[in-house]
Amino acid sequence: MAFADEYDFDILVNEAEKKVIEELGRQLDSFEGEICRCDECVIDMAAVALNTVKPLYRSSLLGSLYAAQVGSEDDYARSLKDAVSTAVEKVRKNPAHD
Repeated sequence: MAFADEYDFDILVNEAEKKVIEELGRQLDSFEGEICRCDECVIDMAAVALNTVKPLYRSSLLGSLYAAQVGSEDDYARSLKDAVSTAVEKVRKNPAHD
């Protein structure tokens, strides 16, 4: 039996992922100019942003409350917005396709 089969890793959640996706949606809705919104580009934007923001992992209901509190702090919210903005611009300039 593999190690991962012995434990319930499905309860391990990165709340930052949800916040990045929400912010990415807001920024793409208000983006002025041409930008590719294909699956590949949008997922790349999310991945680039997630690689630069502090993760907010939780494994319980209490953890989700903590993650919500940290995720709403001004410094974290600003860093998340900046990370998404940078990711959008990076992928816009260098899409993974023609």
